[in-house]
Amino acid sequence: MPPIRVLKLSGSPYEMGYQHGLAYANEIRDLTEERIRLCSDETWTGRTLACEEALALAQSCLEAHQNYAPDQMEQLEGIAAATGLSVVELLITNGFTDLIDVIYNASDAPSTQPSRIANDCTSFMVGQAAADDGHSMLGQTWDMHATATPHVLLIQSEPDSGPAFLAFSVTGCVAMIGLNEAGIAVGINNLVGADGAPGVTWPFVCRKILSQTHIDDALACITDAPLAGSHNYLLLDSEGHGYNIEAMTTATHITELSGDVLAHANQCLAAPTQAVERPPSDEAIEDSQTRVNRALTVLEQRSLNPEALMDLTRDRSDGAYSVCSISQPPYYSETCGAVVMRPATREFWGVWGLPIHNAYEHFVL
Repeated sequence: MPPIRVLKLSGSPYEMGYQHGLAYANEIRDLTEERIRLCSDETWTGRTLACEEALALAQSCLEAHQNYAPDQMEQLEGIAAATGLSVVELLITNGFTDLIDVIYNASDAPSTQPSRIANDCTSFMVGQAAADDGHSMLGQTWDMHATATPHVLLIQSEPDSGPAFLAFSVTGCVAMIGLNEAGIAVGINNLVGADGAPGVTWPFVCRKILSQTHIDDALACITDAPLAGSHNYLLLDSEGHGYNIEAMTTATHITELSGDVLAHANQCLAAPTQAVERPPSDEAIEDSQTRVNRALTVLEQRSLNPEALMDLTRDRSDGAYSVCSISQPPYYSETCGAVVMRPATREFWGVWGLPIHNAYEHFVL
């Protein structure tokens, strides 16, 4: 891939949304069409739905988003105005993986186990004591269906209200993995919940976190949210305080960054969240556990600096279950990009596409 695209946004939420939509209107329409189709596909959601039914379930989430983050809904309205798409359609563009959980649990009729849900993302944090320079770090791969890779971009935002931030994202999405000028960083990896319900999708949670100036307020953005679906969130601040949060629709488990390193992939590790997780296949369990163990092994054996974390995102030592994931059947999921963040120095490293084939770029807030 070429150097990561940088989308500079400023102004009110609506103005930033309009700028975003105008810059990538065709790509946003293409990604939206694909994700609406995938939400209607039994192999992804466990149910065969007409597109209208998928849109109706997304519609049922609008009120929760409006109550949770009205400013970000204004941003979505700006994207809608620039692209000709509806806010409901764009909600699917943003919250696709959470809406899969909503659709899976949408009625009393049992769902089939989706066959196309691949494990997505390997994430990790390094505590102050383990870092070469004493500054904690957060890093991860971002893995998704391989057709999402062309839509990756880096948002560089200076909103009228709230801190400036950098966010690894895709076209049409308000924010994903990011770091703000207050030194708050957020990362994510996917979980698969059986308890999805109409609520707030994860990109809006990440964007609200990037509006905060204290990690306790950032944590509340997750714990106080009526979540639509399941994700694992990682929070880290400039003072080295960090949390890993397994956040399901009906259960949450928080682990504080108290040791040297922490890693997470796509299986719940705590009993309360495991209780509402979709039963994972043996292959999914092996995949997730292999990547976590590999990440911990590398982090515990290396001198830890940003370059070491970038090298971890390139790791291919375990083939099909490697940290750096290459698209192959039957899932066709790949590492679409990766990020390393050091909140104390407000530094952000990002790469578009497979880290083994593409170069990281350095940004400073």
